Amino acid sequence: MLRRLQSRLMVILAVMLVMGVIFAALLYQYATTPASASQDGQVVEIKPGMTLKQVAHFLADKELLSEPSTFMLYTYLQGEQNHIQAGEYRFSPSMPPRDILEALTSGMAVLYTVTIPEGYRITDIAGLLEAKGLVDKPAFIEATRNRELLESLHISSGSLEGYLYPETYKFSKAGGARRIVQTLLDTFKERVLQPERVQQAEAMQFTFHEIITLASLIEKETGLGKERKLISSVFHNRLAKKMRLQTDPTVIYAMVNFDGNIRKKDLSIDSPYNTYKHFGLPPGPIASPGLESIQAALDPEESDFLYFVSRKDGSHQFSTNYKDHIRAVQKYQLSHRVRG
Repeated sequence: MLRRLQSRLMVILAVMLVMGVIFAALLYQYATTPASASQDGQVVEIKPGMTLKQVAHFLADKELLSEPSTFMLYTYLQGEQNHIQAGEYRFSPSMPPRDILEALTSGMAVLYTVTIPEGYRITDIAGLLEAKGLVDKPAFIEATRNRELLESLHISSGSLEGYLYPETYKFSKAGGARRIVQTLLDTFKERVLQPERVQQAEAMQFTFHEIITLASLIEKETGLGKERKLISSVFHNRLAKKMRLQTDPTVIYAMVNFDGNIRKKDLSIDSPYNTYKHFGLPPGPIASPGLESIQAALDPEESDFLYFVSRKDGSHQFSTNYKDHIRAVQKYQLSHRVRG
């Protein structure tokens, strides 16, 4: 009786083993067999919050997968059911389910290249990212006012203006505004916020926030890279002599609606950013400066210049006194408004 029972158990175990081998073979065949031979790629978006079932049927509807239930089973057996990441993915029917699952769980989403130019304001960056379909502009602007991020840099101006590093980035649409802001800020910390620069600023009796603010003015005023340090020297000299900086970009920053022209009345705008009205630096940066402008703020050219005026070709005429400056204005600006 016992021997007969043992024989039956052996048969059952053998059958189960064979069935297991067959099941594993069939599952492996499914995982490595594409839905079709078509290599026509398409971009699909896996939205945040989609369940595994929704993802499987969505991809099957796009003819990228066959047998969505089998894909779900395969995903569970791989222990990846909770690791699918939202985002845009580029798939083709010629990709086997195994590769599709690997892409979904490793976040191999479609990336969009975005170049943030030097001198862009937060509103400019937000508009650029919105045009790429990466963020909603108001959400991005709000993310730059995040208290935790501001406190990490001891910023009291209420915004990360000037601290979003201008560079070429790659972002997925699933990243969201907060993650993109964090990436830009982390890049700033890595490229700019180095101990030797902070020490250099302190040796000049500036806070690093003031240096970034000054660098943003240099960035907005500079047409030719080789003039950055000269423009920096003008600002440093005027600060040392307790002169107003009187730089147009700060007025533009303070204006609600700038139409491309600065009028005499605009110079009286009641804003702490208006350097025609207030002495010293504005409360914070007015744009994102590049590294060269930051270096220029830390290492200005030695000069006695106190004025500069555009030559209308990207370069500037520099002057040490108001009389020479007026001559330069008359020569290069003609009937344009006098700065001084």
